[in-house]
Amino acid sequence: MNDDQISDPIDQEIRINEFREAAREAVDGEMYSWEDPDAPPAITEQFWANVLEYEQTQQSCHFLMLERVGIELPPPEQLNDEQIGTKLWEVIHALSGMQVYLSQTDHWSDRELYEELWHDTLREYAREFPPDSGWRCHIDFLSSGSDEDNLLYLKHYADEEYRRRWHDDWPDDVMPSHEDPQYDRDSKLPKPLEP
Repeated sequence: MNDDQISDPIDQEIRINEFREAAREAVDGEMYSWEDPDAPPAITEQFWANVLEYEQTQQSCHFLMLERVGIELPPPEQLNDEQIGTKLWEVIHALSGMQVYLSQTDHWSDRELYEELWHDTLREYAREFPPDSGWRCHIDFLSSGSDEDNLLYLKHYADEEYRRRWHDDWPDDVMPSHEDPQYDRDSKLPKPLEP
């Protein structure tokens, strides 16, 4: 977008409406959205441009994307412990090359994490963005909001301040004793470069 496009409010409103309508068409009209009426038009325009780009991007899963770039994904039971550790890090680095980043993994062994990735996470629906598109995918293994995820987070990852606030907000919930996670992987995981 150049300065001339931004400076004409009527043209900008037309572009916003075109992005909005194209996004709606991309999902066959089944779209629910909310716009901040006080948002600057440039923000609203960029928002709808992003929505449209997202909706027009090919749907796939990370398992297939990894295979397409040459990463072999043998079933976990075919790998011994040394092989599974090597394969896990190959997968982690290949994912980061696709702008896919993992977190909250220290409570799992290499085998447990590879099993989770192989059987479930890598097979979930995902959008296939080019690595230089600016889009990133963050897979947080304890973000579902389930009781199990909440307990694991409170037990292994939450600091004392977070645990105190949780207890204040939900005094009837069981607060597990803190235990350091058994593994130290998260500190070594690839992180996205900041723009």
